[in-house]
Amino acid sequence: MLEITDLIKIYDSNEEALSGVSVSTSGNEIVAIIGPSGAGKSTLIKCINRLIEPTAGSIVLDGTELTTLSEDELRRVRRDIGMVYQEYNLVERLTVMENVLSGRLGYLNTWRSILRRYPSKDVSRAYEILDIVGMDGHEDDRVDELSGGQRQRVGIARAILQDPKILLADEPTSSLDPETSHAVMELLSETAKSNDVPVLINIHEVELALEYADQVIGLSGGKIVFRGTPDEVTEEAKDRIYRGATPSEAASDVSTGESTEPNQPLVSTDL
Repeated sequence: MLEITDLIKIYDSNEEALSGVSVSTSGNEIVAIIGPSGAGKSTLIKCINRLIEPTAGSIVLDGTELTTLSEDELRRVRRDIGMVYQEYNLVERLTVMENVLSGRLGYLNTWRSILRRYPSKDVSRAYEILDIVGMDGHEDDRVDELSGGQRQRVGIARAILQDPKILLADEPTSSLDPETSHAVMELLSETAKSNDVPVLINIHEVELALEYADQVIGLSGGKIVFRGTPDEVTEEAKDRIYRGATPSEAASDVSTGESTEPNQPLVSTDL
């Protein structure tokens, strides 16, 4: 169970990236966070595991308040928070297996961590997960030899091996072609169900969000301007999220046939 209450983030430049944001999720729910660039989507995701320090508010994961944890306490709790990054965040010179196994570093004592001495059960589980994400046979490949889609699969495998209580994904499909993007979203959806963990996804591609999410959160200017199911994301709702229109203004735009969809560039990536 994740409960975020009145979360505020003000950067040193006095920019208020988040303004009183509240979100809750549990079970194997997939929550898609959508909105224009600069809306605060990445900031929200990164505040949860304190890659970015929130200014105020509460973040509670399974009864533990994350915002007040010391560095040592936070290091332990981060084992319960899987993270899939937009830029993969893998060690390029290491193999696929070495990168996946790094998801268990937080469970090792100091000397095992330094020597990368993983228990045999972790290695066996890593092979199983690589098979699940379609990367079996690639365990000895260096990551810098992989395509973007393959790297994202490795990142997901690493997060799954953590055995987290929640999975966060920060723009996991932003640099992928449509076919690979669907494959990545399928993996995240399957992970939620098979591991019974909620998944929060910051995503630009609205149609992907509507296809895979159980709950959609619309951010604009650091505030939640929409919350509902994919079926409730109407053209009026999209206009409110992406253009800041009031309900009456959005209805007027829709009646004239004006497009409310943001322009999204496509960067192709080999499968």
